[in-house]
Amino acid sequence: MNITVDKQPACSATVKVQVPADKVASERKTILGKYAKNASIKGFRPGKAPANIIEKRYQKEITEELYSLLINAGCDDAIKQEDLKVISVNVSEEPKLNDAGELNFQAELVLAPEFETPNYLGLEINSPKTDVSDEDVAKSLEDLQQRFAEFTDVDRELKEGDFAVVDFTATLDGKPVAEAIDKAAGFLEGREGHWAKIEEDSFMPGFGSGLKGLKAGDKKELTLTMPEDFPLSDVRGKEIKFDVEVKTAKEQELPELNDEFAAKLVPEKGMDDLKGIIREQLEQEKNKIAADAKVEQIVEQLNTGVEFELPEALVQQETQGNALSMVDRARQQGMTDELIEEQESEIAESAEKQARLNLKTNFILQEIATAEKIEVEDQDVLQRIHAMAEQAQTPVKKYIKDLQKAGAIQNVRNSVLIGKTIDFVVEKANVTEVESLETTEQDAE
Repeated sequence: MNITVDKQPACSATVKVQVPADKVASERKTILGKYAKNASIKGFRPGKAPANIIEKRYQKEITEELYSLLINAGCDDAIKQEDLKVISVNVSEEPKLNDAGELNFQAELVLAPEFETPNYLGLEINSPKTDVSDEDVAKSLEDLQQRFAEFTDVDRELKEGDFAVVDFTATLDGKPVAEAIDKAAGFLEGREGHWAKIEEDSFMPGFGSGLKGLKAGDKKELTLTMPEDFPLSDVRGKEIKFDVEVKTAKEQELPELNDEFAAKLVPEKGMDDLKGIIREQLEQEKNKIAADAKVEQIVEQLNTGVEFELPEALVQQETQGNALSMVDRARQQGMTDELIEEQESEIAESAEKQARLNLKTNFILQEIATAEKIEVEDQDVLQRIHAMAEQAQTPVKKYIKDLQKAGAIQNVRNSVLIGKTIDFVVEKANVTEVESLETTEQDAE
């Protein structure tokens, strides 16, 4: 075969192949022989029909099989010739058979990036402590108290810890916020019957605390500067004027922490049992946080340790999937389609950034897996599929069939490989236990 390979930027290559006429004729003859042996043609015994009749009857099928065989063989030879790491092959145009009997075709390849694997052994990482203190358990009990609190209307000034049920409108530069920024403003479009706790609110600093001292029926104008991390980017750092009316003042009554309270949450159990359950849950949460923190630091160090191009076709595909997931989560959290559309550019930017990080990390970890001869057994894949089916509340057999139909079994295998590889890198890391990662970051600054 006459093969030329033109490598291009963004991990792509164009392969042009010319298959000699004698090769084309030989393969066609072999394929025709198989059809002649098995074909059932009226008027002829099986395997006895003339070749010209077989070829005429099955011309389309024979040609498709011939082209498929020669394309696969040509691409395989090109890959071996250039020692390419190929992710996907696409032949978009029909192969052409010239008058000399030679077959010409062109294929577009998506290639895995070429790079030198960064250092991955003995990385220095921090891990937050996972010990659960009595104070941690007490804080969780306080949160439970808040969830089961009862509220009583009061005819007095609001004080710290009370709740105010309010109606409010919000304006920016004298206009309703949505009009001022020319897009949906969500919470800032105003609310009726909104519950605000009389405390310093990190989401809307100054709103709850600004109502202290008011009574039911009172009105107040609050001018608040929106924080720099406010979800709606158009109003960050700007002053919003809130016209608030207190409809009802409520006092919070917390339940007593005793065996009776515990039995409501865990039937036939007392306070000591409840504390034990809480401690166990907190240990699981802290262990997960520590594990996630280790992985995040490993991923960051691996990614900063090397730079290389990514296949743009994969970036686009991954970006699209990320964007769809982000939109689904936004809808589940109550965001309107209008507001989602307004933030389309921000969603797309975030989706692409995450796509590039995910792909780069996967390529690095795959190289590490190859270097360390990390492999995935069929049993590993089955265990992961069983866990996925259980989470999806779907029978395992049906879940496997759905994966097979979608051609996604290999994706599961790759996911398991990536997981095993990151576990290997974490295991080989030098881990320092710290009180909290936030404290460590502040010290570094």
